Amino acid sequence: MSKIKVLIIDDSALIRKMLREVFDSTEDIDVVGVASDPLIARDKIKQLNPDVITLDVEMPRMDGLQFLSNLMRLRPMPVVMVSTLTEKGAPETLEALEMGAVDYICKPKAQSPDDFYDFAEALCNKVRIASQARVVAVETTRSQKTTRVVTRETNDNYRRIIAVGSSTGGTEAISEVLSTLPVNCPPIVISQHIPEVFSASLAKRLDNRYPMEVLEARNDLEVIPGRVIIAQGGRHLRFRRKGDQLFTIVDDGPKQNLHKPSVEAMFDSLLQVAGGKRLVAVMLTGMGADGAVAMKRLHDAGALTMAQDEASSVVWGMPKSAYELGAVDELVPLTGIASEMIKKARLL
Repeated sequence: MSKIKVLIIDDSALIRKMLREVFDSTEDIDVVGVASDPLIARDKIKQLNPDVITLDVEMPRMDGLQFLSNLMRLRPMPVVMVSTLTEKGAPETLEALEMGAVDYICKPKAQSPDDFYDFAEALCNKVRIASQARVVAVETTRSQKTTRVVTRETNDNYRRIIAVGSSTGGTEAISEVLSTLPVNCPPIVISQHIPEVFSASLAKRLDNRYPMEVLEARNDLEVIPGRVIIAQGGRHLRFRRKGDQLFTIVDDGPKQNLHKPSVEAMFDSLLQVAGGKRLVAVMLTGMGADGAVAMKRLHDAGALTMAQDEASSVVWGMPKSAYELGAVDELVPLTGIASEMIKKARLL
């Protein structure tokens, strides 16, 4: 089996050395080159043909986001953002994902061996996932981005709540789904695998972009039409019932399936308080199997279920796992999910 070829792009010699040492400690990842700025990287990509690039944001001569924009238009390939800005500058990271980056990770701050081991393990796993990702050319640039907003009217006679799970590639899949929903869309709750510092920025970004209300979860938000609730990073999204209404609970309990927020935790909480017949469950792109077993429980309890198809997924892991368990009524291309959600939300 051939190794994954990685090109490291970072202006810090110390970081380049650290990342090389991390990858050199694996058996399946090979550092084929390093570059201190994007202009050098451009030539090395042509020479070395890497499978995955790790990319910093702040660099000389051309910042990482501009380089990424050019790369994804002209020679799309898997990119993992590795930067200090990916924590304090969540908007920059979301912009990188919008431009086509597969994933992101923060450079380690703590000096303890355990923290560094966790960083190294996470980075290598993200590179492995990125090497399998489906990456396509992205036409928009930083200066040319447009927002597609559709505000067509529809009645709000919805009989079901929509619950969405996603991971790798999910932030942009969620944006695509919301982009064609009306202002008075069905009630939607989302668990996206995302760090704590990112969920508020993601919710704000989507709220500014699309006509419906998009909120980061907090305790006691009512689940209502026209509102999209996104789980807090680092917290599970659960629910309580009061009469016929559902309200959110932000839960700091242990991880489920190695994740917090966990799609499984959200699905199971909804099944408990709402029952399957009030739900539409949707599984979008993502690595792993979080939520698949709980989706099968929802399906068996009467929920209507769908998953993103392989061709439109960045990583067809979570949808595939749910599909193979028999938890999915139908596989749908990303561009068709919004209309199917609307249709199913009206069904008894």
